[in-house]
Amino acid sequence: MSIEIKDLCHVYSKGTTFAKNALNNINLTIKKGDFVGLIGHTGSGKSTLVQHLNSLLKPSSGQILLDGEDINADKSRLKAIRTKVGLVFQYPEHQLFDMTVYKDVSFGPKNAGLSEEEIKERVESALEMVGIAPELYEKSPFELSGGQKRRVAIAGVLAMRPEVLVLDEPAAGLDPRGRDEILNQVKQMHETLGITVILVSHSMEDIARLVNNILVINKGEIVLQGTPTEIFSKVDELEDIGLSTTQSAYIARDLRQKGFALPENIFTVDAVVDAILDELKKR
Repeated sequence: MSIEIKDLCHVYSKGTTFAKNALNNINLTIKKGDFVGLIGHTGSGKSTLVQHLNSLLKPSSGQILLDGEDINADKSRLKAIRTKVGLVFQYPEHQLFDMTVYKDVSFGPKNAGLSEEEIKERVESALEMVGIAPELYEKSPFELSGGQKRRVAIAGVLAMRPEVLVLDEPAAGLDPRGRDEILNQVKQMHETLGITVILVSHSMEDIARLVNNILVINKGEIVLQGTPTEIFSKVDELEDIGLSTTQSAYIARDLRQKGFALPENIFTVDAVVDAILDELKKR
């Protein structure tokens, strides 16, 4: 499912003395099956932008088109739109509410009027995809670890079989192991399902190793757009708006200054480690 955003503007408290421009003339296209990273400092408009993608927020002006359909043109189509675009909020475990893991994940499919057989298949498939074992299905979600709760919350969205999955800081607050597990499963889901994924994150390292394209938002405007190599090579431009490239890229730069013949435009941990090993073999 492709996404096209045309001249999108959003003003909070419009028409009052507290009016605030959150988005200004956003124009962009996200291709079907793409894995996009959305980065920007706090208050830049990231969360406001993604909440427009399934009409949780209405534009002050402009359009959001899914496969050419304006999602705000017909209120009767909102349920169908929200089935196609799954949004996982920051700290999604706060959305858990039911007595068991299975019941929580089955809530959406049940409300969609699916058969018990279809519900069972979707729930089990979604839970398997996020790495929740069958012996946990009948446990209370509130007895699980933080990382497991987050996986269950994501499974609840996946059970609706969205064509677009939007994740707003899905690894926030997790320890390094839990963060890596969640994000690696997101990467695997993208590869397995072929769905469009939009990942909002403050972690440049995570964005660098996961996504195919990056959007940089600042003061409600998309200021940079391109591949990880293109974006993370623009160190000065990123720093001018209060962001940075990856720590790995800074380490590679420092090593080059110390005489290591490392390639330019390497910005992931694996790439830097491989480049250092190659350099050491030559010495």
